[in-house]
Amino acid sequence: MSAPAVQRNHPTELSRRHRLGVLAICCASIVVVVMDISIVTVALPSIRADLGASVAQLQWTVDAYTLVLASLLLLAGSTADRVGRRRVFQIGLAAFGLGSLLCSLAPTPGWLIAARALQAIGGTMLNPVAMAIVATTFPDRAERARAIGVFGSMSGLALALGPILGGALVDGVGWRAIFWVNVPVVVVAIICTALFVPESRADRARRFDPVGQVLVILMLGSVVYAIIESEKQGWTAPVILAALGVAVLAASALLVYELRRVDPMLELRLFRSVPFSSAILMALFALCGFGAFLFVTTQYLQNIRGLSALEAGLCLLPVGAVIMVTAPRAGRMVGTRGPRLPLVIAGSALALGAFGSQMLTPTTPLPVVLAIYVFFGLFLGMVNPPITNTAVSGMPLSMAGLAGSVASSGRQTGTTLGVAIAGAIIGSTAADPQAFTHAEHTLWWPVLGLGIGIVVLGLMSTTRWAQASADRTADLFTPTAETRRA
Repeated sequence: MSAPAVQRNHPTELSRRHRLGVLAICCASIVVVVMDISIVTVALPSIRADLGASVAQLQWTVDAYTLVLASLLLLAGSTADRVGRRRVFQIGLAAFGLGSLLCSLAPTPGWLIAARALQAIGGTMLNPVAMAIVATTFPDRAERARAIGVFGSMSGLALALGPILGGALVDGVGWRAIFWVNVPVVVVAIICTALFVPESRADRARRFDPVGQVLVILMLGSVVYAIIESEKQGWTAPVILAALGVAVLAASALLVYELRRVDPMLELRLFRSVPFSSAILMALFALCGFGAFLFVTTQYLQNIRGLSALEAGLCLLPVGAVIMVTAPRAGRMVGTRGPRLPLVIAGSALALGAFGSQMLTPTTPLPVVLAIYVFFGLFLGMVNPPITNTAVSGMPLSMAGLAGSVASSGRQTGTTLGVAIAGAIIGSTAADPQAFTHAEHTLWWPVLGLGIGIVVLGLMSTTRWAQASADRTADLFTPTAETRRA
């Protein structure tokens, strides 16, 4: 069966069964990409023992992946809009599979970090592009909202199930198996994409923006480097201050340059929409909190409580179970009642989980620990569908790839910062239960603040005033308005 011809954002001839098949393929891709953010966390102690990695190298093993994702997602989304979403999607699958294979063969921490970066380059072509494919495959607005809700829920589910699957693989086969499992999934996805996913492009392609891309890499890379290395060198070290200075200069230059560019990589006019801007901030807050939770929790369970990788993964089973139950409900809730309620529930759950985590000690009864983790599962199950829908659904289809890329970049930036901040606070305390507990308690206060921030943004972004700003922003991207601007 040959794939349908290129579509210009209106694949209305696809049957409902065909559309659901495309959604399944896109969900499978997002599962492997997002799961590789969290699946590696439960393997960190084994990687450290096998490869002799330092704490900073363990942080980079996670953050090399999320940092590249955050830096290149905008480029991937706009490139897919221009040259074809299915084509970029298939290239991304191949790169992700190759990176996974190289990760499984890594003889040193440096090799592993580099292979993780290659993995992430492939991942940048999957996450936002898959979202754009979903958005253009479902032309009906209500059906599109439900499909995006399902797609968004897969992100949270994959993030939570990663440590569970990772624990089973690490204990049963070894840490390298967490990368082997990606290869057959990628092969099947490439074949199914060629057979069933129609090609599509944006009605008006956006040009490549090399200056903006370099500035984004400099900004994010400098911030993450400063946070990770500050634990070893101190915040007043010249190299740390220089990195922070580069980040500030890059951010300032990015704002000035993108405002003057006719076809910017980072379309700042999107941020005139209150719902869109709020969605990006909520994505940043949400994944920063959950990234910190995963990084700290897997080490707490293994290094402080002495559990195996599989036992640590099973301790996160309540998180995955709650997500499996709540994420589909959150998607349906967004489609029928809007995003306000799931966002308020999500932010409140994150704040309660962080507050409860203040009670954790090396000897806290395990049922109490698991009960606290349930709040994090409820949070992640509820937060992804409304964020994804809010970021994409109010935008014209011609901006679907870019809007999805910015939302995904917010998520990955949040995860990157969460891991970097958690690592900087925890430092090398893993061998001292009391020091680890004190450092962990310090971490949960800012996470609690992130939960409160999501509640406030969720309420603000769902007002009539916010919706009016979204409508005005969408009008800026009509063909007539774009012609006048050009």
